[in-house]
Amino acid sequence: MAVQTIAPISDEEVALFRLLRQVNVAPEASQRATAVALGVSLGRLNALLKSAVAAGFIQISDRASADRRQRFSYVLTHRGAAEMVRLRDQFLARKFAEYDALHAELTGTTSGYIPTTHRTQMMQNNLAPIPELYVSFESAQKMKHEAGNLTSHDLTPRQICDLELLMNGGFNPLKGFLSEADYNGVVENMRTADGHLWPIPITLDVTDAFADTIELGQDIALRDQEGVILATMTVTDKWVPNKAREAEMVFGADDSAHPAVNYLHNTAGNVYLGGPVTGIQQPVHYDFRARRDTPNELRAYFRKLGWRKVVAFQTRNPLHRAHQELTFRAAKEAQANLLIHPVVGLTKPGDVDHFTRVRCYEAVLDQYQPSTTTMSLLNLAMRMAGPREAVWHGLIRKNHGCTHFIVGRDHAGPGKNSAGDDFYGPYDAQDLFREHQEEMGIEMVDFKHMVYVQERAQYEPADEIEDRDNVTILNISGTELRRRLQEGLEIPEWFSFPQVVEELRRTKPARSKQGFTVFFTGFSGSGKSTIANALMVKLMEMGGRPVTLLDGDIVRKNLSSELGFSKEHRDLNIRRIGYVASEITKNGGIAICAPIAPYATTRRAVREEIEDFGAFIEVHVATSIEECERRDRKGLYKLAREGKIKEFTGISDPYDVPKDPELRLDTEGQDVDNCAHQVILKLESMGLISG
Repeated sequence: MAVQTIAPISDEEVALFRLLRQVNVAPEASQRATAVALGVSLGRLNALLKSAVAAGFIQISDRASADRRQRFSYVLTHRGAAEMVRLRDQFLARKFAEYDALHAELTGTTSGYIPTTHRTQMMQNNLAPIPELYVSFESAQKMKHEAGNLTSHDLTPRQICDLELLMNGGFNPLKGFLSEADYNGVVENMRTADGHLWPIPITLDVTDAFADTIELGQDIALRDQEGVILATMTVTDKWVPNKAREAEMVFGADDSAHPAVNYLHNTAGNVYLGGPVTGIQQPVHYDFRARRDTPNELRAYFRKLGWRKVVAFQTRNPLHRAHQELTFRAAKEAQANLLIHPVVGLTKPGDVDHFTRVRCYEAVLDQYQPSTTTMSLLNLAMRMAGPREAVWHGLIRKNHGCTHFIVGRDHAGPGKNSAGDDFYGPYDAQDLFREHQEEMGIEMVDFKHMVYVQERAQYEPADEIEDRDNVTILNISGTELRRRLQEGLEIPEWFSFPQVVEELRRTKPARSKQGFTVFFTGFSGSGKSTIANALMVKLMEMGGRPVTLLDGDIVRKNLSSELGFSKEHRDLNIRRIGYVASEITKNGGIAICAPIAPYATTRRAVREEIEDFGAFIEVHVATSIEECERRDRKGLYKLAREGKIKEFTGISDPYDVPKDPELRLDTEGQDVDNCAHQVILKLESMGLISG
């Protein structure tokens, strides 16, 4: 029987590992105490320290002390921490290989601890601890001080989610952001360079300007958006990825209708950095802290309760009665305990915010047996990658101690593509998961599409109703639920729990009581500002909600006076308008925006930001460029034609015509009052104002 060959461990590596571990555990210990702990002489210790300092693994500093034995303090550098993790994994792999060889010699079969084609997994059951990337508290305090001299990168919200799961073991066996070789392998065939299954690229994307300041081998500090250091990273790789290829392979198409593809092309940085990460501290969460568990905390909980089988339920939506029945059946089928494991990081734009969702989950937890069910929150940034995402979710839940995972119909699907078709087949995710589940070590429980059978007053799997022609089958889609909430219509108790409906209505009141944004876009001189002013007066006449006009010229004067008219500055100006409008919308007001807003990607970003809180109505004022130039009250077109104004929309800079605005106005031959009235009628038809 073939046994995996692991490189031998040298005496020097053993000595280095023991030194790094000792410094990590007791950085303030004296040289004599450190030598005793390692079982070496002071001379041998000094030789080891000298070698480790030269390699950049340990930093020694003087300290004032009356005791000559306490003259020095030691700190494990981020490189030293990464080397300690590498050596630990190498030693464990060696020991597992030795055990497997002995097992094969005695029994004639493999122990199962060493996969024949993939790297050693450090845990083989759902109760054993898994490796984390954090250093000890004492070393972290030292590293915080040391990191003050490093170049810093402020992480985006998605990168913070990724880093947290890297550090706490949720992304085990990854030790950092992917190298270029790992990235290429993951994109092309869902495997890292060493052959381990991993379907989603975990990359640190940065701007060109930041990348230009970074050299290979350089250490950088990774900070949150308030500047708090979370980790350090040694940059081993820097490259410009083929994003079109990444989109095609990971998400199935280079189609910006997919939210992750849109993010890839229009939000993510142009350059990727890769390298190992050393964790200093986890991101701080001020919300639902008692519900947030690391993989090892969940494993310890399962170990304490003796849960040998755990089935995880992934969700980014509130729980309704069909979900309850589904989870009951899944736990019964797997003969397992239940972990409700909702995502509270980044989900699909337009989803219910996680604060509301968690309140909904907590409202119905008493419908479950507390002795067999628990809930924990997962700070994951979803990619909506369908089949690949399902495998990714399975690996993450395996790391959190689960043995089974519910995979839904069109699991993590983003909806429709640009052609109006679903991005993925309804069972593609289940097929890919089933293909890899043995290697992953976590079993799939098929999602059953549950419908309500009125005559029997119960939920049943839709494909198992044999007498469907003789019974009444009821179901409410997500679209229908949103419509009922928006219009204040009844939501029957057979569909959802009263507590959940009450919470959703509190957060998402009827549309006639929500804030909203009317966003005019069009060429300079098209009539946007004039119509916006008329609309503002009409809405103020109706009353009921405060109305704010964010005209392009007014915003330029009061919010963006320092900005020019480059694409970067135009985008920034529109994003500022979008931010203010989102705050007005969130607080129940009406925002009327009237900038040129020439770029479709920026308008989409503003829409996504506002639709988290209320409706977004895009109004394309479709006045032709010829008519706008004929009007030209400010003489801007004349100056642009003469070359005196650079980057002028419609002349020397492009305008992306909206493809599907809520309303398109042609102002030629129509008076302002009629145009504004068309907007009012549109708002009425959408239920945003009373008819």
